[in-house]
Formats: sequence, structure tokens, C-alpha cells
Amino acid sequence: MKRAQTMFGRVAVVVFAGLALAHALTFAVLLYERGLLARDMMASYLGSEVASALAILDRVPPSERAAWLPRLARRNYDYAIAALPAAGPAGDALSLSLARSVAAAVGETRTGPMLRGRGDEEGAPLLLPLRLADGTMLTLTLRPPALGLSGRAIALLALQVLLLGAATWWGVRVAVRPLGALARAANAIKPGTQAVALKEAGPVEVVQAARAFNDMQRRIDAHLAERHRLLAAISHDLQTPITRMRLRLEPWKDDPCGARLAGDLDAMQALVEEGLAYARAAHAGQEPFRAVDIDALLDGLVCDALDAGAQVALEGQAGAPLKTRMLALRRTLVNLLDNAIKFGGGARVVVARTDTELRIAVRDSGPGIPDTELHKVLEPFYRVESSRNRATGGTGLGLAIASELAAALGGGLRLSNRSEGGLEAMLSLPANPE
Repeated sequence: MKRAQTMFGRVAVVVFAGLALAHALTFAVLLYERGLLARDMMASYLGSEVASALAILDRVPPSERAAWLPRLARRNYDYAIAALPAAGPAGDALSLSLARSVAAAVGETRTGPMLRGRGDEEGAPLLLPLRLADGTMLTLTLRPPALGLSGRAIALLALQVLLLGAATWWGVRVAVRPLGALARAANAIKPGTQAVALKEAGPVEVVQAARAFNDMQRRIDAHLAERHRLLAAISHDLQTPITRMRLRLEPWKDDPCGARLAGDLDAMQALVEEGLAYARAAHAGQEPFRAVDIDALLDGLVCDALDAGAQVALEGQAGAPLKTRMLALRRTLVNLLDNAIKFGGGARVVVARTDTELRIAVRDSGPGIPDTELHKVLEPFYRVESSRNRATGGTGLGLAIASELAAALGGGLRLSNRSEGGLEAMLSLPANPE
């Protein structure tokens, strides 16, 4: 998922853009005001400085004046005993203010009009002709403080923007972290697994959201537990009347009508047993994890199926034990193998292992399942009537039990139709379950 599409990215962009823009504007205004203040200060002290410099040069012998010029120079202006370079008139407010300040201090007879040197209009120096007491011409070159951003100011602004970006990233990350934890906790809710409660800590809003989520999670767990208890109770209680009816049919077992009734009782018995198995699957998450030799387990299941006359083949190896719930895994594989043998005429088990998960695929060559109903057959009591109906022995619980057990194992079960025909049930198990 791209950062710009997440709440973290959007909030970070909005906050950072707002802070950076406000900071840049404030920074620019401060520098502009600072430049104006520096120009005003220059205009206020320039007259007295120039008057002092002229007084010194008037008293210094002409041969020593050139040596004094560097001593009289300042950061924003200096003097030169030379003819004026090519220049044009300067009529802006700053130039007029500086010229008036100097004229008021030394007298208008010793100053000429303010000129601007050739070149960039903004960066060109100001030139003010001066006259010493003996008539020698002196040029005052002025470089007023710039109102724009200097290289040092730009570097400082870039550093501050980086600090703003880091502060924005940290602040938004802290703010949206509870939402990420809430999403992970919601995704972790699976049938047959023990849900982990969110920590009820942090700001008031976060605590309220975590408490509401934990309450909802407890209500869901209680509802599911009650549903499974009800199913288990009904399935268990039905065994007694089924057994009693079977005994009462013994005198008529050879009668055609009695035989049909016995077949119906067998179907009911199978449904009851599947119901009990589905109810037990809800408690599979309580089984502890332990190391299981997957290759030995699969080899035993395949050999049992071969002994029963089924066509089953095993390909690939897990290569190493896997930490999982052994009983739940065995029941899952048995359900998948029985399903493939019953409806596909046989099964091919393919094992593959990666660094993160173990994949066990059970493939058959049967009619498959319509793509629109692949996810529905994982629901309890759902049957595809065209091929997996009760007449062929299906109860609609086998794949639902396998799916719930897969969730209890920390993995998942995915069904897909093979291009060459048949169904593939892919069981994915984490390599390091928590």
C-alpha cells in the first residue's frame, strides 16, 4: 500500500505542508524585516561615519590617503580615490535617504548625486561622489544589506524544514499507531483462535476505542462459544433417539421399507457425527503447539488410505519438523483426503516448504466446484448440489471443519479449480507460529 493512500501518509503530508509553509513565510518575513532594519541603521549612522572619514582624509597628507582608505572601509561601504565608473542615476527611496544622510553630515557642497553602478539592478552598488577640502574627488561605494535570502539563510531554512519533517513523521506515527494496532487485532480475530486483548492505555480516545473493541471481541467469543455448545448439545442428544430407532428397526431390517429407513438413520448419524466434529473444531485453538514430523504424518495418512483401497500419492517433503497443533493438523488432512477420495476418486498430496510457510496441496481429478461457490463451500452445511450432495455422502461440514481447523493452526485453507480438471485444496501453515 502506498504511503499517500494511508492515513499516516495523508495526515503527515497535510501537517508537514502546513507547518513548512507557515515556517517558510515566517522565516521570509523575519529576514525581510531584518534587512529593512539593517538599511535603516545604515542610513542613520552613515552620515556621521562619512563625516569622520572625510575629516581624517582632509588632515592626512595626499601621499598617505591611499593607505588610510582600507582602514576607513566598512562591511557595507568603502572609499576609492579614482574617477567614477560608468553609472546611472539612482532614484529609489533608499538611495535618496542615504544621500540626504551624508549631505546633512558633510554639507551639500561636498557631495554629488547618488548613482547606481552598471549591472544587475538589484545587486548593483550605489556610488556617491565626495570632495575633500583640497578638491580631491573621492568615491563612496555603498552595498546596502540585501532583502532576499542568502545562501546561509537558505541552508538554515532547509535544516529547519528537515527537523520539521522528522517531528511531523514522529508525531503522526505516534498518533496513528493505535489505529494500526486496532486493524491488526481485528484481522487476528479468527474462529478457533484465542484473541489477544488490546492494551487499554494512552489518550482517552484511544483507551475508549480499545475498551469498546475488547468488549466487542468478548461478545463475539461468547456468541461463538454458545453457538458451538448448542450444536454439540443437539448433536449429542440426537444420538440416543437415533440408536433407539435403529434398534426398533431390527425386526424389519430385511423389509425394503425398513432398509430405506435404516439408510436414512445412517445419514442422520453421519450428520450428527459431523456436527460434533465441527463443535470440537472450535476448541482446537486450546491444543498446545509442539514439534511434528510432517513427513511421517503424511506418510502414515497416505498409507492408511492406500490400505483402504484408495488411489493416493505423495510428492515432496517438508524436510524438517514443524511446530504446530498435531491433532488439529491431522483432522484437517484427514478431512481433505476424505473429501478428495470421495468426490474426486483419488488424491495427490504435494508438499512444499519456504522460509515463511509450509504448503500442503491436496489435489483430485473430480468435477471440481463452480468458481462462484468456492468460498461458499467453506461455510457450515453448504453443499454444491450438482456434485457434492447428501446422496453421495456429503453433509456440508467437511470443508467447513477443515477451514476452521486451519485457522486454529494459524494458517489458512484456499480452494481453487485446476486447469487440467479437479479441485485443489491448499493448506498453508506458518513456519514459526506464535
